[in-house]
Amino acid sequence: MRSLDRSLRIALVAIALTSLVAKPTHAQAPAHGVEGIWQGSLQGMLRIVFHIERGEGGRLRVTMDSPDQGATGLAVDSVAFEGDSLHLVLPRLMAGYAGRIEASGDSINGAWRQGGYNLPLNLKRTDKTPEVRRPQEPKPPYPYAEDTVRVENRAAGVSLAGTLTTPSGPGPFPCAVLITGSGPEDRDEAIFGHRPFFVLADHLTRHGIAVLRLDDRGVGASRGRFRTATSEDFASDILSAVSFLTTRPGIDRKHIGLIGHSEGGLIAPMVATRSKDVAFIVLMAGPGIPGDSLLLLQGAAMRRLTGANEEFIARESAARRRVNALIRAGADSVTIMQASRELVTQQMSGLTDDERRAVGDIDSLTIAATRPLLSPWFRFFMGYDPAPTLRKVRCPVLALNGSKDFQVPPQEDLAAIEAALKAGGNRHSSVKQLPGLNHLFQTAATGSITEYGTIEETIAPVALDAMSDWITAQVTARR
Repeated sequence: MRSLDRSLRIALVAIALTSLVAKPTHAQAPAHGVEGIWQGSLQGMLRIVFHIERGEGGRLRVTMDSPDQGATGLAVDSVAFEGDSLHLVLPRLMAGYAGRIEASGDSINGAWRQGGYNLPLNLKRTDKTPEVRRPQEPKPPYPYAEDTVRVENRAAGVSLAGTLTTPSGPGPFPCAVLITGSGPEDRDEAIFGHRPFFVLADHLTRHGIAVLRLDDRGVGASRGRFRTATSEDFASDILSAVSFLTTRPGIDRKHIGLIGHSEGGLIAPMVATRSKDVAFIVLMAGPGIPGDSLLLLQGAAMRRLTGANEEFIARESAARRRVNALIRAGADSVTIMQASRELVTQQMSGLTDDERRAVGDIDSLTIAATRPLLSPWFRFFMGYDPAPTLRKVRCPVLALNGSKDFQVPPQEDLAAIEAALKAGGNRHSSVKQLPGLNHLFQTAATGSITEYGTIEETIAPVALDAMSDWITAQVTARR
């Protein structure tokens, strides 16, 4: 399941180098069998549930759920239980689990292994699968029209599938195109069991604003190749979406705008400078500083959340800069791999011997860390400075960040966006930091990725209202 793969990768990057694997005890044979429902969590971030039962011939059958991501019934292909030891393998996720069941039969102490990482995952026997509450998720019937549409980017040979929601009434209506963040995203931008764009589209449409949301190229029902695409390619897809809307009945072609989240907030200004049909843009934690600088700020903020001292952060940042410089210079994969090994070594220097053994071997970690750095998308992102494009934007702009966003740190980011818009003479921009919100615009305690799936709220009402109120004001002013 795509959302599960993506979320687990995010989780591993966030916590792997600060994790301890619980040391399994050599328990006696369990008082009860291993059959039943077992639940644990990866560092409190992702709940994992295994359903273990005996089938024909006494063979164990196991499926896995990740309730915080809406993933259920994932196949466990290989199951071994001997004495007090349980071993599970999930080839589709390139993952596995190994643990020992306590003599009481009520708990299993072990570790989840994936992509070179080794994370603690201790399980407790439970009576039922945990409920995941997402109270903001819309439920039918909806007080608006919902149509499945297809947008053709003929120049790129890409066909995008999406959903267009249109308010009730005669229209024509203003319309917003939602632009997803980084990684292969579906039209709802589903992550950790949340569907932010579904919630956002519902809110806007109920407030008189039509919304078009799309599966990324190569994702869901959309066709095309995602793996080799860059932000420039995604911008061309959104340009095609804007053109599509200009011919769509019921849409006011003079009031078509863009709402981009994270990388989508980098793409929206690109599109706005290339199409006179874009009437407004909203940047939800959109980058305003160069990609390499943003990742340095992000890495330092992440480390502070985990309690690292400033000396360690400074050393790690220096190692990151060396890797970044090589990527910007177009260095070959071997050279980047060598520099990445130095970075991983630096990261592991802050761990104890037990922690290093728990995390995994340095070569596997280096390969896992380097692979995404070599993609066309990452090379483009590292060398891209949003400021020159922002200076060219002439339509009204609303830039929002949460005060607890560590993925796009708000102080530096909003200041850069505001400076670029002012330098370009844009007199219709508004820059706001929303207190207490994280990168997903949830009300958060710390802002850490580890909270995303555990927070029931999908998007804070204050963020939803800020966008709908601002868009309505722009449309009213122009009319």
